This record gives sequence, structure tokens and C-alpha cells, in this order.
Amino acid sequence: MRGTALTPAAEAALRRALWRCRRGMKELDLLLERFARGPLLQATPAEQAGFEELLGLPDPQLCGYLLGGIDPPGASRAHLVRRIRAYVA
Repeated sequence: MRGTALTPAAEAALRRALWRCRRGMKELDLLLERFARGPLLQATPAEQAGFEELLGLPDPQLCGYLLGGIDPPGASRAHLVRRIRAYVA
């Protein structure tokens, strides 16, 4: 986020997350990177960890959650997916 100075640890975490946002589908790349550069910067540590877990999912599953409107199991994961969808809509 411009104008916001990140700590070196936060900057490194953002760089790692952005690298992991690079997927096999350009649509996922754009959605995930946009969220990572926006709300993820102010997210709680639990939300940041949830995002990292989400990035570990296979592309078809992640695509179903973010683009197909499928709600994932687990309240915290479902909340994060809805938050990403709302932000990028």
C-alpha cells in the first residue's frame, strides 16, 4: 500500500504472499494479488495465516471458491473467501 511503511518482516511476508499468488490461472493471479496488496496488509495474524493456507490449495479448488461461488468448509476459511470475493467484486 502506498504511503504505508512496512516493517522488514511485513515486507518479506508480502513478497512471499505475492509470489505464491502467482497461479496457473491469470484470473486467480489478479484476484489474489489485489487482495494481498490491499486488505491483507491490515489483516489479523489469523487472517494472514488463513490466506497462506488458502494459497496452498490446488487451482481448481481455489477457482471454485473464488470464481465459482462455492463456499469452502470451515467458518474462518469461508469468511476469508467471502471477504476476498467482496473486495475484488
